[in-house]
Amino acid sequence: MAQVVQSGEFRPVQLGGQEPSAPEVEKDPDNKQAQELKDQSQKTESAISNQKFLLRKFFVARPGAFDQAVNDLSNQVVAKDNEHVLSSWLLAEVDHWNNEKERVVLITEKNLFICKYDFIMLCCQQIQKIPLNFIDRICTGPFTFPPKSLDKREGEGLRMYWDKLREPSFVSRWNPLSGDLPYTTFIEHPLKNCTEQFTTICQMSSFHDNLVKAVQSAHDQTPVPGRANGVLILSQPLLIETYVGFMSFVGNRNKLGYSLARGSIGF
Repeated sequence: MAQVVQSGEFRPVQLGGQEPSAPEVEKDPDNKQAQELKDQSQKTESAISNQKFLLRKFFVARPGAFDQAVNDLSNQVVAKDNEHVLSSWLLAEVDHWNNEKERVVLITEKNLFICKYDFIMLCCQQIQKIPLNFIDRICTGPFTFPPKSLDKREGEGLRMYWDKLREPSFVSRWNPLSGDLPYTTFIEHPLKNCTEQFTTICQMSSFHDNLVKAVQSAHDQTPVPGRANGVLILSQPLLIETYVGFMSFVGNRNKLGYSLARGSIGF
């Protein structure tokens, strides 16, 4: 007698083998390589676009601006001491409150000149002169902050000290405008990777090598009486003793320490 199956009732059927799995999609190595090339091309185009933007924004990138600055500083300052410029650099100085400031740095036979140059008006606004034979420590390393600090800075820098017998006073350390500190700190300029010229004059490793050579030569040729001559070359973290960092956050984010295409606003 035949068995009647009601409508809507289904009975599973057990097959002898396993159910066929979904076919695997073969990975095409050519497509993967093409995608990688496309991503790399997009990154390159983005980097080139960013470099062009920076070159339009910074006044020091105008044709001949840096050479004009070095020539002006050499004629106005260095020539008075009857010296010759051994090398010139475009760097950024980081003060004890973590503020970046664009600087032209000149190394001569006897001195290091740290110059605040206005690339908008093409004039020198401030110069700090440091005798090379007074520099006793040159340190390179990453930046660090106190444990409870909200401030931060990525990357590495170079710090030089020129008076190991004098420690910064409490007033100097907590005064954001203080210039009475026996050390200074440098980082690479934002234009470092934009052109071959800026790569040459902004590279920290090259500046470090030239500075060490000039300082060692100055200690040998003109030792300071009553002081232990020589320079220590160290690799260690660079402490910036700030805790909140609101001023540096606003200033560095907007590049207020640089001559930019926004008028003559800056430190």
